[in-house]
Amino acid sequence: MTDLPMARTRPASNWSAIWVLPLIALLIGAWLGWRAYSEAGIEIQVIFPSGEGIQAGKTEVIYKGMAIGKVKAMVLDDSGPNLGVVATVEMHKKVEPHLRSNTRFWLVKPSVSLVGITGLETLVSGNYIAVSPGDGEPALEFVALPEPPPLSDDRPGLHLTLKAERLGSLNRDSPVFYKQIQVGRVKSYGLADDQSTVEVKLYIEPTYAALVRKHTRFWNASGISIDAGLSGFKLRSESLASIVAGGIAFATPEHRTDSPATDPSIPFRLYEDFEAAQAGIRVLVKMTDFEGLQAGRTPVLYNGIQAGTLKALKVNDDLTGALAELTLDPRTEDFLVEGTEFWVVKPSISLAGITGLEALVKGNYIAVRPGEKGAAAKRDFEARPKAPPLNLDAPGLHLVLFSDYRGSLEVGSPVLYRQVAVGSVQSVQLSRNNRRVVLGLHVEPEYAHLVNSSTRFWNASGITLKGGLSGLEVKSESLQTLLSGGIGFDTTDLQAPAPARRVPRFHLHESRAVAMRDGVAISIRVDRGDGLGPGTAIRYRGLDVGQVDSIELSDDLQAVLLHARVTLATQQIARVGSQFWVVKPELSLTRVTNLDTLVSGPYLEVLPANRAGVKQTEFVALTEPPNQAMSELGLRLVLSAARRSSLKSGVPVTYREVPVGKVTGYELGPTADRVLIHLLVEPRYAGLVRTGSRFWSTSGIGVEAGLFKGVKVRSESLETIIEGGVAFATPEEPASNQARQGQTFALFDEPQEEWLRWAPKIALPK
Repeated sequence: MTDLPMARTRPASNWSAIWVLPLIALLIGAWLGWRAYSEAGIEIQVIFPSGEGIQAGKTEVIYKGMAIGKVKAMVLDDSGPNLGVVATVEMHKKVEPHLRSNTRFWLVKPSVSLVGITGLETLVSGNYIAVSPGDGEPALEFVALPEPPPLSDDRPGLHLTLKAERLGSLNRDSPVFYKQIQVGRVKSYGLADDQSTVEVKLYIEPTYAALVRKHTRFWNASGISIDAGLSGFKLRSESLASIVAGGIAFATPEHRTDSPATDPSIPFRLYEDFEAAQAGIRVLVKMTDFEGLQAGRTPVLYNGIQAGTLKALKVNDDLTGALAELTLDPRTEDFLVEGTEFWVVKPSISLAGITGLEALVKGNYIAVRPGEKGAAAKRDFEARPKAPPLNLDAPGLHLVLFSDYRGSLEVGSPVLYRQVAVGSVQSVQLSRNNRRVVLGLHVEPEYAHLVNSSTRFWNASGITLKGGLSGLEVKSESLQTLLSGGIGFDTTDLQAPAPARRVPRFHLHESRAVAMRDGVAISIRVDRGDGLGPGTAIRYRGLDVGQVDSIELSDDLQAVLLHARVTLATQQIARVGSQFWVVKPELSLTRVTNLDTLVSGPYLEVLPANRAGVKQTEFVALTEPPNQAMSELGLRLVLSAARRSSLKSGVPVTYREVPVGKVTGYELGPTADRVLIHLLVEPRYAGLVRTGSRFWSTSGIGVEAGLFKGVKVRSESLETIIEGGVAFATPEEPASNQARQGQTFALFDEPQEEWLRWAPKIALPK
């Protein structure tokens, strides 16, 4: 018998782990149910006059850009006399405290009016319902507003009420201007309680609220104000916006600027226009000449700018004078002082010109010349019988010219500097010995610096005629000098000292040629004299620096000698190293240059010596313009090619078909087996060339043909077809691999497809 252990027995358990799953499912279901109950929205009903633009399940309720509800269903409302639509809206539970009886709902949709475009965002997102929280008892039923509510009175800023006889073209959101700056807008409008006036409610931004004082005047600036009559045509508008949408402007009279701040509870009057508001400064002027003046229409002008209006004109009992009441712009207050002058401007025609021409269109007007700022203030004046003469205290330069004859010069004739009017003749009289004519001139302040000890004056009256085999030359300083004469002047050295006298004295020469005759005489030897002759200009960078006085054959009859005189930059031109050449029209297949010489004839171009040197007066002209490329800045490279092809100096170097440089020359290599082509890349594009860049010729047209792929024609541009060109491409390389000055690259006949795909990002300097 073996010794085995005895088996133990225990009762079986009825519990199993599988019962945990139903318990967990029960807990999750209970949690989801509680969450759905706690987050369930609140259903409200909003009655709209129409369901147009509202869609169940799509139209949302938006507050400050956030969705807080959505329309769930829509049914017709037949409970009232007017048939409407009841929209059932599910609102977020968090907004329940704000659902009060005074809460307002309205539909937002695109709207186009003269004031502007509103609801533009609904073109993308669709119409939506806007809400404005209010107070009152809790409510779940609401009646939607037919249109958005006006601006709330609780918004920070100034809220005002204006009373007007009529509304005009004002509308909601019409702008409110102060000195043509929008500072507010119209909130709403309606009839007053007495039904006889219109009440317009305004809103002024907080920043500008202090501009409105107790005595501030408001006027209707809507549209365009037109006042026309035999004396002229007057048009006034506050701004383009007010023309379209209407508007209101306001200002405070200058003598009321210290009035206390406004009381918003007291309404203001809205005047018909600016004149009715009388927002300007009141000035009284006694006048003996008041012909053509009309109250409410005649303007007051300062240098062509309207500074005010004639408000009223009262004729004296004896009819010998009148008292004019002017309304001037408040900005003129500092200039209404002792010394301010008024006079009437009428159209006048004389040989000196037409004065007061604008009066032919707008009628006679009142001109004003302000007194010196800082003098004693004044509001009563006496008008001058005519325009005041210019005195020596007036700003600018006053000078005297002496001449042997007057010509057609008279008071008012212009003083011209390079055909720009810079002054006028103020007086014409005989000298004390009655042998010479003395002319008094005035030069405007901004041009006074042009006159110094090197200035020369000449009589520019009438026409100067010069004739010869080369043609007829007709010269006149200006059209005005043909009628009234004129005086021209030039200054050879703008750094010369100013005249010592307070009123400088100069001699008036008979012509410009005589006045500017001084200079340095030089002679220029040219191969041919085609088109050249006396009067031919010598130019530098388009500026005349001299001219040819005479022309003759050389002693050996092998050349032509030009005797000329240089009047400008003589120190740089009459030096060893200066170069001259003849500029003529050039025609080629790709360009036309110097086309102006077809009309004016050829001229001489000069390249002054680049540094001071020994004086020289005899020169030999170049047969063609000098190569100035060596003095230009940029990256200079050398290309090595088997042949030159059609490349020549001046053809472009392109990067992605954009010109970035040019070919400056070519030569044979040291062993004559290669052609070396010299390039110049502009400084801004020098960084585009790296050591791995590839260059190829873009001359002519590349043609590829195959049996199945057809014919492919490739060309950089029309210019390169005729004259040739060079293009290059650069791979992705670090900036440290930038090409060096004088580096040599190979020039390929055509590009590889891989090069054309290179497109590195390389920052270009500004």
